[in-house]
Amino acid sequence: MVASLAAKLSIRRSPLHRYLINRCISQPATAERRKEVVVAPEMPPFDYVPPPYTGPSGDEIMAKRKEFLSPSVFHFYKTPLHVVEGKMQYLYDDKGRRYVDAFGGIATVGCGHCHPDVVAAIVEQTKKLQHSTVLYLNHVITDFAQSLASKLPGDLKVVFFTNSGTEANELAMMIARLYTGCHDIISLRNGYHGNGAGTMAATAQSIWKFNVIQSGVHHAMNPDPYRGVFGSDGEKYARDVQDIINFGTSGNVAAFISEAIQGVGGIVELAPGYLPAAYNMVKNAGGLCIADEVQAGFARTGSHFWGFENQGVVPDIVTMAKSIGNGIPLGAVVTTPEIAQVLTRRNYFNTFGGNPVCTAAGLAVMKVIEKEKLQENAFEVGTYLKERLNALKDKYELIGDVRGRGMLLGVELVTDRKLKTPAKAEIVHVMDQMKELGVLVGKGGYYGNVFRILPPLCFTKEDADFLADAMDYTLSRM
Repeated sequence: MVASLAAKLSIRRSPLHRYLINRCISQPATAERRKEVVVAPEMPPFDYVPPPYTGPSGDEIMAKRKEFLSPSVFHFYKTPLHVVEGKMQYLYDDKGRRYVDAFGGIATVGCGHCHPDVVAAIVEQTKKLQHSTVLYLNHVITDFAQSLASKLPGDLKVVFFTNSGTEANELAMMIARLYTGCHDIISLRNGYHGNGAGTMAATAQSIWKFNVIQSGVHHAMNPDPYRGVFGSDGEKYARDVQDIINFGTSGNVAAFISEAIQGVGGIVELAPGYLPAAYNMVKNAGGLCIADEVQAGFARTGSHFWGFENQGVVPDIVTMAKSIGNGIPLGAVVTTPEIAQVLTRRNYFNTFGGNPVCTAAGLAVMKVIEKEKLQENAFEVGTYLKERLNALKDKYELIGDVRGRGMLLGVELVTDRKLKTPAKAEIVHVMDQMKELGVLVGKGGYYGNVFRILPPLCFTKEDADFLADAMDYTLSRM
């Protein structure tokens, strides 16, 4: 029997009871059940009120964007969000309204917006030395490099600092080609590695690729447990890597590059057992294995500090960016001393890579993750949120899949579960309505039908409840 409206409203005061109610609704939604969510959720309390905003209006900013910024720059939502301030897991618009940020600047804000420790490190370093050059000595860059190396397995301890994830992946691919003497690189279909000359070739989604020369990269079958032909059998997908080596190359390759959880591709977690099998095939062909940790790294998966650790492999090169600096332009490539030697064959230099302000921010991020136990929080709250989202999947036919780990979660919307027809229009509507309720999420996947939930790692269970309730409320009214 459906509980009375009064009883439901009383129970909704408790996040735990609200969660238990949602878990009890395990069958597909009917029109009657969709009516159960009748009250818009309330945002968790937060002890901060921003000062009044006195800058230009959103319309003025939009007019300047259209006149002075590239036409390729796009925005979310029918009415673009005008963000003027951020505090931890929250953002504020020009009217002072608070939003739960479940997108985190695309997995970039790991510690929280304007985290006081990170801000203090940036300000202090800026006052001392904003920039010099790596041609001079400065302890901040070496301290940060040592901190990064301490979190990586094996002999991965030589760090090259860059300014972005694209630049890190470009450098990693060049290092692999120099070290092996081979040109061929294998990446995964549906993967995204950047928009530079080499990384665009490694990226395997037509929506992110221009019609320019892209050579030397082969795209292997994607080990997608939801849409892939072999389900969750990682070893079967890996056979395509061997076929590419046998029939598409000379038998030797430079590298294999992949994310452990595809971010832009729609939070696709690679099928279990895939990376060990693929890594073995690539190593037998003389190639190096590159782990792209731009989105999954820095404790975001909760269970491990790096995404590749979830598959029990040790790569030869690791690339990283985004959460590394909590929003500061920063990236890195980490490899072994032996492999790193290839860059001494010529002069290799990066003017801003290792900038003292950026590396000071990065070092502060490492300390905050440890001090505030953000990896543990990502695991606990992320697991709880995934359970809440799976409860919604049981309730609404529109949700085809819930996936990911920790604070790297995806919710795929489909209009037909059997055919897995992408719900492209529906996701835009749900996203807009959730914004109106005060929840910001991203979207991605090749068809643009996957919610990308990548909040700062300080996200709480109360925030998770608010997000799930906002999605529940929106879906119940469709």
